[in-house]
This record gives sequence, structure tokens and C-alpha cells, in this order.
Amino acid sequence: MKRKNKLILPFILLLLILFLITFLVYTSNNKAENTIQDETDSNQKKIEEQVESLMEQMSLEEKIAQMLILTNANTSVDETLKETLSKIKPGGFIIMKDNITTFDQTKEYIADLKKYSEIPPIIATDQEGGSVQRLQSLTDIQATNIPYMYDLGKTNDKDLAYQVGKVMAEEMRTLGVNVGFAPVLDIYSNENNTVIGKRSFGTSPDLVSKMALSLAKGLEDNEVIATYKHFPGHGDITTDSHIDLPILDKSYQDLLQEELIPFEEAIKNNAKIIMVGHIALPEITKDETPASLSKKIITDILKEDMNYQGLVITDALNMKALTNYYSEEEIYTKAIDAGVDLLLMPKDANSAIEIIKNNVSEERIEESVKKILEFKYTYLKNNLLDRSYLGSEEHQTIINQIPITD
Repeated sequence: MKRKNKLILPFILLLLILFLITFLVYTSNNKAENTIQDETDSNQKKIEEQVESLMEQMSLEEKIAQMLILTNANTSVDETLKETLSKIKPGGFIIMKDNITTFDQTKEYIADLKKYSEIPPIIATDQEGGSVQRLQSLTDIQATNIPYMYDLGKTNDKDLAYQVGKVMAEEMRTLGVNVGFAPVLDIYSNENNTVIGKRSFGTSPDLVSKMALSLAKGLEDNEVIATYKHFPGHGDITTDSHIDLPILDKSYQDLLQEELIPFEEAIKNNAKIIMVGHIALPEITKDETPASLSKKIITDILKEDMNYQGLVITDALNMKALTNYYSEEEIYTKAIDAGVDLLLMPKDANSAIEIIKNNVSEERIEESVKKILEFKYTYLKNNLLDRSYLGSEEHQTIINQIPITD
């Protein structure tokens, strides 16, 4: 009996010590989590105050300019472009093939776009892989050649998708790009679709969701913000929106069962930018208004039904799906009224600003500009990487894990 009592006491002491250790670890972890959350909340509050103060100083024209992502054929920031940056103060630029020659030239061009911008600009480019990867235009250094996402999708390996996103981000960062127009969330559900085709991760919404979100995480963990495209889904059409307006004869319920699934998953995972395509959905809108100009698609479905809080950007506004049917005034006005925050590649910045100023309420403009500025000060980084990342052996080793199909 005495021996049993002697054993019980140490056992109780051991339990007390284990309880104390567990309690201390829990308290420490909880305190650390609370500290991190407090710091995050404090930083966000500072950004909100910074944005509020900045907006009070901005003219209406300057606010509208933040909604414009411009393009031009320059390879350097000449006096004309400096004047645009100084007077118009656009929200950002898309880097196209015309802007890219040598590595040093392209890097300097982007650096100057940032240097002469009072507000940090969005510097975006299309770097999807396959037939859409602007870094392949570099003339003096070979960027890593990324295969089509369809080939990546066939591996069904989300860890590999993450690594590919990392490769993309690191190579874009050598030039100063901070937003990538990828990944594609379109589902390759129509074999006659030559517009999307192998740009898609595959034929299943679950596969597309898994692979695209992993790739996006690889991008964003490495300081390039992902853009999910082309809402509400461009995979089951045959018409190229660069040439004419595609019409998708599907109901909202049809979209919920397939096209919208990857976008729903992206929103659950804190999507920051969604690009809306120029696709007509007459069964939903009751007319042939493109999604990019439709309040029903953008505000009612994307923002309200799907609870999306991030930025909405149009696909390029020079595409014939729009220009064949709408004037500049109609395009800019309808897009913003529909709920768009960023207009990609308006025909002319000055005319766009004047049109928006005369046709859109200041309240609606400020709603978007506040979101744009908070996005910029929260997420845009400027930590460049050196040119050795371009086409590096490490990157090529990752890409070599993707079997290429014919």
C-alpha cells in the first residue's frame, strides 16, 4: 500500500508539470498570434489613414487616372511619357512585347515608370506559360520557357504548381513586375476552343481550382500578385473575343456547377484581383451585354452572391468583342457602373478621364480608388532579384518535371 502511494505522488507531479508546460506553450503561442494580429491590424489602419489623407489631396482627374492601366509602344521613358506620368498619373502599365528588348533596357524602363510615378504603379504582364509569356521576348537572355498549363495540370501535382508559380514570380521580379495576369481559371470544356485551349489547367473544375490556386500561392509568396481570369469562365466558347463577342448560352445554375467553381475557391483563398472577360451570357443578363460591362455579372453575382471584396479589372478594352459594338464612352461608363475598378488598356488616357469625369459619379469613382490605393500600399513590393534567376538551372530543373504533350 505504501509502495502504491509512493508511485502516485510522482505521477501526479508529472501530470502537473505536463499541464504547466502545455499551458505555457499555449499561452505563448496565443500571445504571439495576438501580437501578429495586432501588428497586422495596426499596419492596415495606418494604410487606411494614409489612403484617406492622400485622397483628400487628389483631384478628381487624378483619382480617375488611378483606375487606368495603360499600354504604350515605348522601350524607354521619354519626355512625352514623363509628362504622362507627371500630369495624368495613371494607376499602372501593362508590359507588352513592344516594351521588351534587352534585359537592361526593360529593367530600366520599368524602373523609370516607378521613379516618375508619385503613387506606386501596378506593373503587370501576361506570363501564363505556353503561348502567353512576355518574358520570352527578351533578346539577350533566355527566360525559362514555361510549358502550357494544360501540361502542368496533367501532373495533378499541386506542389509542382506552387514551384512553377515561384519560378514565374522570381523571373518577373528581375524586371520589376509586381502583378502577373495569371493564373487562368477557365475550364477546357470545349475541344473547339482555340482561344483558351491548353492555356487551361484542364477539363475538371476541381483540377483547375487545385492547380491554379497552388500556382497563385507560389506567385504571391514570392511578391507577385496573381490575377485570376477570365470571369465568369471562358472555357466553353469557340469565338475569340479579340475578334468578336463570344456568346455563352448557360444559366447561372450551369455556371455554379462548373465555370464558377474555381473562382469561388479563389475568393475563399483571398483573391486580390479578378479579371472579367468579354463574354455575353444572354440567359443570365437577358441581352448580349459582355460580362465586363454587366452589372448583373460583376456586382450582383461576383461581388454580392460570391462575396468578392478584391479588385475587378477588365480584359483589354481594345478587343473587338467590345469595340465592334460599343463606343469609348459606353465602354468606360458601363464598365465602371457595372462594378469594375481597373480599366485595362483604354484607347486614350486623356479621353478616358474626361469621359469618366462627365458620366460617372464621384462617389462611385472614390469607391474604386480607395480599394486600388489600399491594395497598392498593402501588397505591392519593390524587391528586385538579379538577372541570374532568368533561365537558371534551378528553375529549369523544376520545369523539367512537367511532361510535354503534343
